[in-house]
Amino acid sequence: MIHADYDEQLPDDDSGVPEPPSKSQRKRESHALQDLGEQLVALSLDQLKKVPLPESLADAVRDAKRMTKHEARRRQMQYVGKLMRTVDPEPIQAQLDVFNGVSKAEVVRQHRLERLRVDLLEDESTLQTIVQTWPEADFQQLRTLRRNALKEREQNKPLRAFREIFRVLRDLEAGTTVGASDEKDGADDAAADE
Repeated sequence: MIHADYDEQLPDDDSGVPEPPSKSQRKRESHALQDLGEQLVALSLDQLKKVPLPESLADAVRDAKRMTKHEARRRQMQYVGKLMRTVDPEPIQAQLDVFNGVSKAEVVRQHRLERLRVDLLEDESTLQTIVQTWPEADFQQLRTLRRNALKEREQNKPLRAFREIFRVLRDLEAGTTVGASDEKDGADDAAADE
């Protein structure tokens, strides 16, 4: 009989009022935003400029990048996490996915560049297509890289020119200066070659 009385006192679930998130859910969301903040701090300054951030959050992230003392950095990261709660994380995560090569658009772009590289190795006339698409392309450099890549493959040597072709095509598509590469490029290319 006690149970029947208890059931009568429960409020209707059909009230239309959404239940607030549980404490555990709020904690998980807070940790996810903190992790997103950590990823922002790990970015290079050039990459950070490409992420859509409010100025206050961008300043806090740059400050955290400069901090070397553990406790100061920990407090700054808490502040970054607090600021992260006021922004929509979706555009930030989307840009991070692009940097990490996770987004569908980035995967499609990399596959297109890989196909173009393979076409170039199989047929030298692809050079004309590349130069027509990107007039700023260095025809002679691409021709030399193609010849070197074919030699490397033939002699079972490391595929340096093969990776360099991808780098050049990626830079052309991005509209950056060809040949400007950093250490990260090697890691990107290794992932793209798989």
